[in-house]
Amino acid sequence: MSDARKYFNLPSPFAMKRGGALNGAHVAYETWGKLNAARDNAVLILTGLSPSAHAAANADDPSPGWWEGMLGPGKAIDTERWFVVCMNSLGSDKGSTCPASVNPATGEPYRLTFPDLSLEDVANAAKTLVASLGIDQLACLIGCSMGGMSALAYMVLHPRSVRAHISVDTAPQAQPFAIAIRSLQREAIRLDPHWNGGQYDDHHYPDTGMSIARKLGVITYRSAMEWNGRFARIRLDADQREEQPFGFEFQVESYLEGHAQRFVRTFDPNSYLYLSRASDWFDIAEYGNGSVMGGLKRIHLAQALVIGVSTDILFPLEQQEQIADGLKAAGANVQFVALDSPQGHDAFLVDIENYSRAIGGFLATL
Repeated sequence: MSDARKYFNLPSPFAMKRGGALNGAHVAYETWGKLNAARDNAVLILTGLSPSAHAAANADDPSPGWWEGMLGPGKAIDTERWFVVCMNSLGSDKGSTCPASVNPATGEPYRLTFPDLSLEDVANAAKTLVASLGIDQLACLIGCSMGGMSALAYMVLHPRSVRAHISVDTAPQAQPFAIAIRSLQREAIRLDPHWNGGQYDDHHYPDTGMSIARKLGVITYRSAMEWNGRFARIRLDADQREEQPFGFEFQVESYLEGHAQRFVRTFDPNSYLYLSRASDWFDIAEYGNGSVMGGLKRIHLAQALVIGVSTDILFPLEQQEQIADGLKAAGANVQFVALDSPQGHDAFLVDIENYSRAIGGFLATL
């Protein structure tokens, strides 16, 4: 656990969009830099599905964060200028209240009794955290992947609470392909006998289901160009192959297995299920009488930067264009940046040079 991690207690009861409420809930967050006297230099980062609040090293935790190259003194998100907050999503097991947390009413983990989770709940938790820090309006709200959808929810639910927005590799609603992939990921977990209706423990744990779910994710986070370039059809050496029928034969299979094994016991399966479904449910069109453009036009901003990557199959470029067009129609001054990074959806974690140039350049104009 990070020493830099802070906790904010949400008001009780904390009402959830789809019914039910949480009592005694909290969210984990970390901060970098200092809030100025005017309290107008705050930047909030909302994360993708699996990252923690530890976006970068800081004095209390020098270990590298998931966006280490992007955030810090003199970097694109310059912590000598900005007071940066990164929140772990409500429902995530990286410090925030989630299905693995103990329900104070029963003394037992929530598991599947956790209320239905929506990205609007994540957004409302974030807004409450920001208000608790004495910040009325964010200088900039940054949302990456799932966090980009949470950011759209934040801005549509809390008008004029954000001056500028950076949208990174996200979407205004999940497309059928993304829903299909996430549905398969959830099915892999649910069909693992050790999932046991959400009642697993360390000795009976859905390792296989989580492994398959992670492999499906990794396949969609990168592009075919990246897979071809890195692995081609290279086979494993004879001594690296599995001694069983239909075992791993190609390097790409071994790579996916390694990724899965590093992930499996680091993320609570029920939390994964809840956040995955929340991503499928989110639809900005709900706020625009069934129209994505109508929903986006309800967001009032001064400036926005929308970044997408041409090789992203999970959140395709046309969806980022949709966000840019909608925010422009709402009156924002919008920059749209389409990158050709070969890494697909994960480019924002890998192609730091090009994302830094875009994000740093935009923040310099604020």
